[in-house]
Amino acid sequence: MSTLNPPDQRQAPAAGPGHDPRPAPGAGRRLRTSLGSRVFDGVNIAVLIGLAVVTLLPFLYVIAGSFAGEAELASRPFFLWPHDVDLSSYTYIFSTDTFLRSLLVTIGVTVVGTIVQLALTTTMAYPLANRHLPGRNVLLSLVIFTMVFSAGMIPTFLVVKELGLLDSYWSLILPMAISPFNLIIIKNFFQELPDEPQEAARIDGCTEIGVFFRIVLPLSKPILATFALFYAVAIWNDFQSPLLYLSDTDMWTLQMFVRQVTVSTDLASTVGQLDPSFVPPEQGIKFATVVVATIPILLVYPFLQKHFAKGMLIGSVKG
Repeated sequence: MSTLNPPDQRQAPAAGPGHDPRPAPGAGRRLRTSLGSRVFDGVNIAVLIGLAVVTLLPFLYVIAGSFAGEAELASRPFFLWPHDVDLSSYTYIFSTDTFLRSLLVTIGVTVVGTIVQLALTTTMAYPLANRHLPGRNVLLSLVIFTMVFSAGMIPTFLVVKELGLLDSYWSLILPMAISPFNLIIIKNFFQELPDEPQEAARIDGCTEIGVFFRIVLPLSKPILATFALFYAVAIWNDFQSPLLYLSDTDMWTLQMFVRQVTVSTDLASTVGQLDPSFVPPEQGIKFATVVVATIPILLVYPFLQKHFAKGMLIGSVKG
């Protein structure tokens, strides 16, 4: 007895040797955005472009002004390209001992401070990532407490003074050695690392210090690069700490130099006069100083950019 197929059931044609099983382009349903959605996207794009222009224009003007002469700066209130390129401002500041000394001091403090702060933060975050650590909840509560209630400027100054750190470069590093927010994010990242490589290392006889340096840190490059950039930017741009803790002008950092140049009415006494007959272009020197103080830290970002986006998100979900 034969079995008949239902009338609405059709057999698909056999696939030939040249048949492509993938659906034809456009065969699927296309997502169509409504008019309101397109208008919303257009407004967002226009607002973001406007904010970008407002943010970049002052910086571009400072760069252009640093290459302009004093007469052009006085006659043109705003421009993005100088008529005549004048390098006298850069020649002047790079020829002074005060600027070069402050630049070297800032580079040294930033490099050493970033290493110290990152080392202290990671070594504290690693044991706190262990859920079986005795007193872990108490320590985490104290860390969170410091995020909500900070000591303030005067108590911090008194602590630095009692520790004998005044007029010392360590006063620019140790008071902000561990950021509670950064500590919690790195701790969360360590908790998300797989346990198998760490357990295998312990079975092979590796100590906890060995596990930390050989297993945990190599797996943590994205977040280490991210917070190294955060710490470096914070140290590089800090002028409050040198203002409070350093009374010796020979120990000034670059940001203190920038502050003095931008607020001073006598650049010869602040920057240093090389030639008594030379009148420095005051506005151009201020612009050039700001540019030189900003560009170096911007050049660090491309080297860490491949880790930056990933490190911003990793460790920020789980508690």
